[in-house]
Amino acid sequence: METIERIKILLVDDDPADTELTEELLAESKVKLDLYTVQDGVYALEFLRKQGEYAHVPTPDLILLDLNMPRKDGRETLEEIKQDTALRHIPVVILTTSDSSIDVAKSYATGASCYIKKPVDLGEFQKVVAAIENFWFTIVKLPTR
Repeated sequence: METIERIKILLVDDDPADTELTEELLAESKVKLDLYTVQDGVYALEFLRKQGEYAHVPTPDLILLDLNMPRKDGRETLEEIKQDTALRHIPVVILTTSDSSIDVAKSYATGASCYIKKPVDLGEFQKVVAAIENFWFTIVKLPTR
């Protein structure tokens, strides 16, 4: 199986506790990865477009995107990513507390690769992150950079 040397992930989430927990769980991964984090959609788009302080960051192989954030939420961010020809190839996993059927439907219609509701239970959250890792980094073939 052909593998990418190091998988680059951009985590977009304004909740410091969720961000820290996701970082810790992914640090335990058997897959070699680099995790970058930003707090909202404004920073995410600056990162993806390599603007300002993000001028020298790599293009991520996968984006983990929360929906409910200040300034520019995940819904707007997803829409901008999928409308940008330079970015639309990057898979976007919605990882959010929203259980709204409207959010689910709109996320898929806008181009989300999948939609995952964040569990509140730590053990369940660990299982979700492990499932993301297994599916996206072991089973799926990501686009080449």
